[in-house]
Amino acid sequence: MAIFSSLARSGQFSARLGAFLANPALLQASKNALAGTRSMSGGHGPKNFTITPSRFQWHKFKDMFHYYIMIGLIPVGAVVFYTNVFVGPATLTETPEDYTPKHWEYHRHPITRFIARYILPNPQQEYEKMLHHVYEENEKAQIRALEKDVHAKMAERNDYQSYYYRPAIGKYHRVAKEAAEELEALRGD
Repeated sequence: MAIFSSLARSGQFSARLGAFLANPALLQASKNALAGTRSMSGGHGPKNFTITPSRFQWHKFKDMFHYYIMIGLIPVGAVVFYTNVFVGPATLTETPEDYTPKHWEYHRHPITRFIARYILPNPQQEYEKMLHHVYEENEKAQIRALEKDVHAKMAERNDYQSYYYRPAIGKYHRVAKEAAEELEALRGD
């Protein structure tokens, strides 16, 4: 900005602008600049630097993909290869009378045994958790059925909901009952 203002003051800016517009080589250079190329080595030859979008994200993705392949897939592949070649599958043998096998001993492959023993939950434990869930749902269903019966009785007897009992004094209750009986006797059927 400061350079343009100093050129405009000296009068050289308008002279250079006229020369720029009159020279076809400069016009071609300006068209190349708009097309996304940059002349290298000061414009003394056909060396061009084409301006392209960045491929940083693609290269970063490839680097991370290869890194995680090296970190994860190669060691896991080595463990699987070692297990299959040197350990091998389990064989059936006779079990003693007083021995109960553990839940992971029913699997044949060593990796499956490892996963069943250290990663997955015990099937008996999962079964008992499911039974507890079924028990809880059964209790809730019984409570809902009882509430439904209570609401049906309340509707049948034109009753209202009351969650507490306030004890009354018997003397006043007897007086009110006698008064109600007298009124009923006077009124008749």
